[in-house]
Amino acid sequence: MSGASTPLGKAALGSFGEQVAEAYLRRQQAVILARNWRCRHGEIDLVARLGGQLLFVEVRTRRQAPGAAPEESLGPLKRQRMERAAYAYLEAANLAEETPWRIDLIVVEVSIGGRVVRLEQIESAVGEGGAAG
Repeated sequence: MSGASTPLGKAALGSFGEQVAEAYLRRQQAVILARNWRCRHGEIDLVARLGGQLLFVEVRTRRQAPGAAPEESLGPLKRQRMERAAYAYLEAANLAEETPWRIDLIVVEVSIGGRVVRLEQIESAVGEGGAAG
């Protein structure tokens, strides 16, 4: 996907970043369980299982530009919503409290020409996660 051209709209750019992040996780042998999972607390971009751990993934996609990095846009309110959404997913999926989980951030930066110039996974970017495993 790194050579793909990205449409100009913000929603299309976000969708492109989520596709890039999903492909990246699949290459890491993760199984994607849900995309854009919604609850009253918000949305989880990707839910995946990697080994015995559940990953709740926020994807931040930005065009490459000087200034703030995409990961800096993850404010305290969004972090709180992500934690609440993770707990809501665990409950909705009837998963045991002991299920190991974490909330990761995947950053995708795209050049003006539409190439992925940065792809970084920040593990446990939000909260402390669930049971150690």
